Amino acid sequence: MSEQLSSPTANAGRRRILVTSALPYANGSIHLGHLVEYIQTDIWARFQRLAGHDLVYVCADDTHGTPIMLRAEQEGITPEALIDRVWHEHTEDFAGFGVEFDQYHSTHSAENKTLSESFYEALKKAGLIEVRRIEQMYDPVKEMFLPDRFIKGECPKCGAKDQYGDSCESCGATYGPTDLKHPFSVVSGATPVRKESDHHFFRLSDPRCVDFLKQWALKDDRLQPEAANKLREWLGDDAAGQTSRSSSLTDWDISRDAPYFGFEIPGAPGKYFYVWLDAPIGYYASLKKYCDDRQLNFQEFVAPDSVVEQYHFIGKDILYFHTLFWPAMLKFAGYRTPTNVFAHGFLTVDGAKMSKSRGTFITAKSYLDEGLDPEWLRYYFAAKLNGTMEDLDLNLSDFIARINSDLIGKFVNIASRSAGFITKHFEGGLHQASLKPQATGLGAIISQAGPSIAQAYEVRDTARVIREVTGLMDQVNSYVDTEKPWEIAKQAAQTGDKEGLQIVCTTALRAFAQLTILLKPILPRLAARVETEVFGLDQPLTWADLDAPPISALKGFSHLMTRVERSQIDGLLEANRASLS
Repeated sequence: MSEQLSSPTANAGRRRILVTSALPYANGSIHLGHLVEYIQTDIWARFQRLAGHDLVYVCADDTHGTPIMLRAEQEGITPEALIDRVWHEHTEDFAGFGVEFDQYHSTHSAENKTLSESFYEALKKAGLIEVRRIEQMYDPVKEMFLPDRFIKGECPKCGAKDQYGDSCESCGATYGPTDLKHPFSVVSGATPVRKESDHHFFRLSDPRCVDFLKQWALKDDRLQPEAANKLREWLGDDAAGQTSRSSSLTDWDISRDAPYFGFEIPGAPGKYFYVWLDAPIGYYASLKKYCDDRQLNFQEFVAPDSVVEQYHFIGKDILYFHTLFWPAMLKFAGYRTPTNVFAHGFLTVDGAKMSKSRGTFITAKSYLDEGLDPEWLRYYFAAKLNGTMEDLDLNLSDFIARINSDLIGKFVNIASRSAGFITKHFEGGLHQASLKPQATGLGAIISQAGPSIAQAYEVRDTARVIREVTGLMDQVNSYVDTEKPWEIAKQAAQTGDKEGLQIVCTTALRAFAQLTILLKPILPRLAARVETEVFGLDQPLTWADLDAPPISALKGFSHLMTRVERSQIDGLLEANRASLS
């Protein structure tokens, strides 16, 4: 399926969708850089549900590996105790920002152990697992084999310093830890020595895998253009259909030696699945938990002929794992393959990499603890995300200006300028004729914008959503400026004819309800307050209500959102700087 998806509101039937976000590692706090992805996924998932489709959103903590083992050892607790604590911290942070999973699980689960073993056995049966004796880097001080991420050195491809043992953050190259120049152990600082060990490999270089990936990733048009271009480098396929180059794919080491926190490989004592083997399987383990708890058929989601669409949202730094290893594992283990993989860029703050010393390495918890509205951040990220792999910048001055201008000065202002007149002069009653579907006028303009905005949501171009919706806000505010309900109210006090006032304010409030629908995936909590506190609705608004929102009266109007103050941002930065001491 290509990027050019049709608007779901134009589809004849309801779609069935499985969506995931990348699994956060259970060795640290959720920060704003993480939230880019979870907010983006949540907005997309909420839109699909709002449009009437059946969607399941699953995720889990990624819990295995040496970092977890070493941190637990440092804290004097078991790895199980550590990952349980972090799971609760992560779920609280996500809930605080309105990220609504249908299932949030853990990769250290019975479901994931069973599935990981079954994947391995299926790949082994397909002849895609091979045991080889290899040299590894060994820490002579700590007396342990070093995982890729616990060895650093110079990239063998571009020479960048301080790079991990599996991939270069500077040039994107992947390699083995023994390829690093001037390596050192992150654990002890010692120079690693080479030591032999038997390891299990997934034969990604097998022609079956290469041919499948060329078809799935490139010919089937499943990826963003930037991602497809990157895969052409790895797969050796030419975009223009000219003579293809040979594939540069290498086989994937999927095992690690004890001591290691993870699942032991069946029939291989002392050998454990590498965390990147069981982590993506964790998507399906979370789905399995979801299905088992609800007595649903797991196979309907994952079978090769499943009609359920499957989308993965990821950061561009893990593109290799999600567009090569994961689809190949799925294909040759007998599962359906992803409909699409959507990658996003990195987050910078005020134009620079997030920094703990400057206080811009902002944790989700600190943002919430300082009392900042999480929907401010949801809105700002939505305004910056455009469905590409471009990096996005959280410019804190622009953040303040945009929230105060768009949400307070434009959106909430529409209701605040009209609600008082309806409450004072009509006891909350709205003009019924003005609530009906409109062929022309303000309501029609907003309705007619619906398909374009739905398409922007579909392709994750929420920046365009915001541009189009704020343009509509301007038109509604311009309508109020032109009609001047405050002057109509003065005239009505003299003549006793208040219908004109009721029509103008009802028209504005009807438009406010329509705009609420358009923004609901981005601002779910604010939308819920509009539904219940402003209009007193028994049922939530849906995309199908855009032409004629089912409002009949004004229940009341309270202060829906506050302005952002610079002092709040300064306090947030200071709190994150202080966390270092």
